[in-house]
Amino acid sequence: MAFIETDEQQMLRQAVRQIADKYGHKYFVEKANANLKQTELWAELAAQGYLGVNLPEEYGGGGMGLSELAIVQEELSSVGCPLLLLVVSPAIVGPILAKYGNDEQKQRWLKPIATGEKIMAFAITEPDAGSNSHNISVTASKDGDVYRLNGTKYYISGVDEAEAILVVTRTGIDEKTKRGQLSLFMVDVNSPGLEKHILPVEIKAPEKQFTVFFDNVEVPKENLIGNEGHGLRQVFTGLNPERIMVAAMAIGSGRYALDKASEYARTREVWGMPIGAHQGLSHPLAIAKINLELAALMNKKAAWLFDNDLDASEAANMAKYSAAEASIAALDQAMQTHGGNGISTEYGLADYWGAVRLMRTAPVSREMILNFVAQHSLGLPKSY
Repeated sequence: MAFIETDEQQMLRQAVRQIADKYGHKYFVEKANANLKQTELWAELAAQGYLGVNLPEEYGGGGMGLSELAIVQEELSSVGCPLLLLVVSPAIVGPILAKYGNDEQKQRWLKPIATGEKIMAFAITEPDAGSNSHNISVTASKDGDVYRLNGTKYYISGVDEAEAILVVTRTGIDEKTKRGQLSLFMVDVNSPGLEKHILPVEIKAPEKQFTVFFDNVEVPKENLIGNEGHGLRQVFTGLNPERIMVAAMAIGSGRYALDKASEYARTREVWGMPIGAHQGLSHPLAIAKINLELAALMNKKAAWLFDNDLDASEAANMAKYSAAEASIAALDQAMQTHGGNGISTEYGLADYWGAVRLMRTAPVSREMILNFVAQHSLGLPKSY
């Protein structure tokens, strides 16, 4: 693992930043307020091939790795303009299709993900299952040449922008463990019996959350990804990248907040000197910077492990935890540095709070990460 980015990675970072700077946080907020999507930004990134840098070249991707996709997300977030669906489509669904899909499935779904032409959503969360994926209740029952899906998913991002949804379902019960046997299906968003309803949340972002209902939704057997009943193992191909990409979003968002705070602290004068000259302001900002960079190092490790086909579970969880904590702390301190202006719309900080705060909870809560580290890293008894 190298601590200095390659020339190619540095060029990617600079190129994405040049695009991101043309849009920025004002664009992000304006789209959110108008209930519009970041279509122009997505299209420009797609045209340059940046949305699928981690996916195989033979299917339209860049042939690079998750490390490079994380760079894209970091740079977008560092100007206050993250793309949530960059986490979902090329980072979760893309790697699962690349590893477990057959050639026909890759041509149909992976290729348009890699080129940014189409977006795919991902549905695992349910009202009653929470973090316990073994309790997933959306069923897929085989009926001749089709499967019939029934049940409810919620907090599903970007269904209104997606072509299809990768749905985690229960197709049976393991007789030994009595746990659900899970299977993955690509489901067209326009399938009869599939209904989507906006789930209102107090977060200012262009991407929306949905509750998705499956009422006897007919899915061709050709839409089964990988092997029936092996879905839990398959889905982790996408869940570690999800944690890494959310960490990248958090790191970039924290840097955005610190950049705003540092600029304000350098130029805002009280009692004849810049407020940044006072240790009461400069030290908390320095601590926030240190914690962000430590999180960034762990995230680089996690992405490197994943890209080299090594177990990234511990590092991905630690990266997501540390990045989320560092990001919200950086934003909070940036707002405090601005005083009353911290809640002013003009300064672009308070309207970012909901999105940054969410990263402490989603896609996996800080408590479940601590459970993971306690059990798997420290060897302590399982607590749940």
